[in-house]
Amino acid sequence: MEVSDSSYRVWYDPTNSTVYFEGSLRLGTADYEPITRLLHDVLAGNPPHLTLHMLELVFLNSSGINTLYKFAIALRKQGKTAVSVRGAASIPWQTKSLANLKKFLPTIEIDVQ
Repeated sequence: MEVSDSSYRVWYDPTNSTVYFEGSLRLGTADYEPITRLLHDVLAGNPPHLTLHMLELVFLNSSGINTLYKFAIALRKQGKTAVSVRGAASIPWQTKSLANLKKFLPTIEIDVQ
């Protein structure tokens, strides 16, 4: 599963249950639908653990952040999948925005280094 264009790429690797995000996501709200679908398709497979790998995602606008928060809510409702997020402290938006995921999914593990 993959969604991409010239400025970003989001894909799922089932061998390690990881969704990778890279590039710059500056989409309109409706344009996040393919990414939302990818995330929900992954969740429908009920993986015991899922990693969101954001080390190469240099920018995510507010619509994208809301997409992540809504996915965290879906994960909380599903209640079966343990989730961890890997981020980079050198990317300014990640420190605050990724930490806020805990408001929507208290069990999420956040690793921003």
